[in-house]
Amino acid sequence: MRQRQAAQDARRAREFEAFVAGAAGRLLHAATLLTAEAPDDNPRARRLLTLALAHTYACWDRLRGEDPYDRARQHLATRFANGAWRQYGGLVPGRPHPGSPLGGLAPQERLILVLRLYEGVAEEQAAALLGLPVERVHTICDRATANLLHPPRGPAPAVVGAKVAAP
Repeated sequence: MRQRQAAQDARRAREFEAFVAGAAGRLLHAATLLTAEAPDDNPRARRLLTLALAHTYACWDRLRGEDPYDRARQHLATRFANGAWRQYGGLVPGRPHPGSPLGGLAPQERLILVLRLYEGVAEEQAAALLGLPVERVHTICDRATANLLHPPRGPAPAVVGAKVAAP
């Protein structure tokens, strides 16, 4: 009995290690995009990844044909959303890295954009995962994409030494 349990545990560990070897890089990149941290300095993204992988390992035996990558991505996304909500009192901007491609977006916009465009999650699935109406997910994704492709301009530079003509 003890040998059989040890063999099952070893098989489970090998399967999970193979999963992590194939999925961790992509999940870390997704987490880095979510947190808008620099790729080489991303402690929040690494923590999100660690928690998602730990959760996936904890329910590994109960997956029963379910995609472990999907489970890890779901946990990563909900953990990010809940953390942003608790930390900032809502999904409001944190302190993104200035070089982050998604740094100018609000956390909710980053989350939906990463799920939809980087991960290829359907609008209906993203809406169900986040508890939002499909139309809201569509609108946020469109707005985030527009802001990413055409960032808002800053204020016009002040003209130094200009004289205002008197009427």
